[in-house]
Amino acid sequence: MAIEIKLPSVAAGMEEATLVRWVKSEGESVAKGETLAELETDKAVMEVEAEASGVLGRVLVPGNTDGVPVGTVIGVLMEPGEEASALADYPAEPPAAAEPSPAGAPDGAPADTPRSDRADTAPVPRSPRVAEGAEGRVFASPLARRLAAERGIALEGIEGSGPHGRIVRLDVERAREGAAATTPTAEDAPLEGAETPTHERVEAIPHSGMRKTIARRLSESKQQVPHFYLTIDCLLDDILDLRERLNAKGERAEPRYRLSVNDFVAFAVAKALRRVPEVNARWSDEAILQYRDIDICVAVATSGGLVTPVVREADRKGLAALSGEIRELAHRARDGKLAPADYQGGGFTISNLGMYGVREFAAIVNPPQAAILAVGAVEKRPVVRNDQLAVGSLMTLTLSADHRVVDGAVGARFLAELKALLEDPLELLV
Repeated sequence: MAIEIKLPSVAAGMEEATLVRWVKSEGESVAKGETLAELETDKAVMEVEAEASGVLGRVLVPGNTDGVPVGTVIGVLMEPGEEASALADYPAEPPAAAEPSPAGAPDGAPADTPRSDRADTAPVPRSPRVAEGAEGRVFASPLARRLAAERGIALEGIEGSGPHGRIVRLDVERAREGAAATTPTAEDAPLEGAETPTHERVEAIPHSGMRKTIARRLSESKQQVPHFYLTIDCLLDDILDLRERLNAKGERAEPRYRLSVNDFVAFAVAKALRRVPEVNARWSDEAILQYRDIDICVAVATSGGLVTPVVREADRKGLAALSGEIRELAHRARDGKLAPADYQGGGFTISNLGMYGVREFAAIVNPPQAAILAVGAVEKRPVVRNDQLAVGSLMTLTLSADHRVVDGAVGARFLAELKALLEDPLELLV
C-alpha cells in the first residue's frame, strides 16, 4: 500500500514551510530514516525522513516551492515490491483546471495575483532541454510563469530543474541573471507615486519563509507592544582585564575556551534576571506570566535573517560552559541546522551589534517576551575617576521593554544590577 509523505509540523504553531529540494528522485530506493527532502521553516532548514523503506514513487510538490501548508501530501512512497498501480490515486498529469493560463493567472483573475508553486505539482515528461507536452507546451509552475511574464523572459529555452524538467521560480531567476542587463523589465519601473530616477534599476529578491515571519512578528511587536527604552553606560576596564587573564588560561585548558565580551554580558544578564525576576516575564490578558527558568535568547545574524537560539537555564552554567554553548548555537544557526527546540521559548533576548562598531541602538521586543537588551561596542571614552578626567572602556546598553509588564522603575533596577555585575567582576562570583 502506497504511503503518503506529508509535510510535517516540526515546530509549535507552524502552518507552512518552503519545500527546498528533494534529496531522493522518483524511482529511487529509500531506507527507513533516510532523508527524502529538505524544507525551510521560519528559523532553519529541516529534513523530512522516510517513515518506512521503499521506493519514492511520485513527487507531488516540486522543490523550491514556497508556502506549502502543514499536512500537504508532497509525495508518495511505495513499499518494496509494490506495483505501480498503487499510484493510481495520484495522477501523473494535473487536472485541466489546475493548469495556469498563458498569462500566469487563472481565468478571471488579475495577471499579478500571487500564487504558489504548489498548485502545479504533478510530474510530466521532459525533453532534452525544456519540459514540453505533446503539443509543445512548456511546463512551468504558476509562480515561474508570473515571474517570467513580469521580467520579460521567454520560458522556451529555459531548462527546468523541477521534477521531470518542470520550470520553477529558481530557473527563471537564474535565466534573468544570465540575460543582458540592458532591457528594462516590469520590476524596474518606479512604484506608483514614487520619484525614481530613470537610470535607477532594482532587483526583486523573493521573500524566504524566515523573512516573512520576521517581518510579521516585528511589525506586530512594534504596533501592539507599548515599548519604552532605558539606556545605561558600563565601565568595562576590570572585565576586560579579567577576560584577558582567563583567555590566557583558556589556551591551556582542556577543552580550550576563548571568552568574548558578549559571553560576560550574557553571564551577567542571567544573574541580573535572577535578582530582578519581574523582567523575565511576558504579558497575557489574564495575568503576567513570570518564567521560573532563566532561558536567554541570543540573536544571531544569518544569511536568511535574524535567528534567536535559546541558552537554557543560563544562570546555572559556568562562564566557559555558557560561552561554548552560545558559540555552538551560533554556528548551527548560521548553517541552518537548529532543531525546533533550539529556538523555541526563552524569556529574554540579547542583541549585540557592537562587533559592527555600533555604539548604541534600540531593539524591538521579541514577542511574547517582555524585554530585549541591545549591546553596543566597547569604546575608549572620557570618564571621571576621583574627580579627574580619564579614559575608560565604556559600553552602552539599551533595554527595550513592554510597559504592560515592566514598569520604568523595574527596568531601571534591572539595568542597575547589570551595571554592578559588569563593573565589578567579583559580583559575578556571588
